[in-house]
Amino acid sequence: MAIASDPPTMFDFHGLSIEDRIAQMLLFGWQKDEASDNYSYNSHLKYIVEDLHVGGVIIMKRNAKSKNQLHEVIENIQNHRKEGSPPLFISVDQEGGRVSALEQAQFSPIPSALHIGKQGDTKSAFDIATAVSSELQSVGINWNFAPVLDVNNNPDNPVIGDRSYGDDPDKVAEMGIATLKGYQHSNKVLACGKHFPGHGDTNVDSHLGLPIINHDLSRLQKIELVPFKKAIDHGLQAIMTSHILFTQLDKTLPATVSKSIITNLLRQQLRFDGVVITDCMEMKGLADTVDLSEAAVLAVLAGVDILLCCHTLSTQQQIYNSLIKAVQNGRITEERIDESLSRIYKLKKWLA
Repeated sequence: MAIASDPPTMFDFHGLSIEDRIAQMLLFGWQKDEASDNYSYNSHLKYIVEDLHVGGVIIMKRNAKSKNQLHEVIENIQNHRKEGSPPLFISVDQEGGRVSALEQAQFSPIPSALHIGKQGDTKSAFDIATAVSSELQSVGINWNFAPVLDVNNNPDNPVIGDRSYGDDPDKVAEMGIATLKGYQHSNKVLACGKHFPGHGDTNVDSHLGLPIINHDLSRLQKIELVPFKKAIDHGLQAIMTSHILFTQLDKTLPATVSKSIITNLLRQQLRFDGVVITDCMEMKGLADTVDLSEAAVLAVLAGVDILLCCHTLSTQQQIYNSLIKAVQNGRITEERIDESLSRIYKLKKWLA
């Protein structure tokens, strides 16, 4: 689809209903139809695109059977979006190594971040990201949830490991910056640093439970925050949050729903004005800690712009409905919604 030819009015959100503005803050995945093996443009996908009018989708391994099939479904997504709305974010977890959603879809294999980090060659990191972004762009994917900016300094970490460039904050920063430049400068695929403010020093997988980190801010500034701060200074435009409890920053709420972490630390201290997206809201690190409806509202109040939900339609509907209700009862203001829409539309205009 020739997005570059879309009219400029498409990037003015002020005429949208509050329902459609909230929908722009949602990025959802889709599952197969119960009665078939149809993972492509099926009833679930049709509903989130044509009825909810979500601002973006995530491609999971289950959705990518071949390059041709993937290209076709992405064209269908963009062609069926609401008239007058901007193109959708089409996102994917294509980090490399063991986290490669498209590895079985006729895409080139990508080495792990740890392998790239051990080489210590920023040009190589840039070239790999350039090649990856070229393949993503060829099928219509415009947002890759990479690079991982976590510093892997805990040998017992069950989830990061070789997804990180290593245990040295400066090396992680150097490789992460080269990678994001390969995505954003070479082929205009949006990069996303994750998992803020750092998932490297945990011994719990946040997919399965709530990790707890007790480090104070001075320690985080020396290690965990270094890659994020440097990447922000080099043009990082999107950051994904972590479902981790940082007790010295917020005694009760995981980072995704913590205003102390998202607004005070990321927005104000690190001066990040790009898009903040949650990790998947269905992960147990968040879902088993905060009621889902409340978590969706708290995330927006904390300063998050986009809520990611990868799997279940009923969960996606619950997130959408909880945000609508929170605006209707005045808990979330329309001004707060429009703050996020300004950031989201800025990136969509950049992509176009």
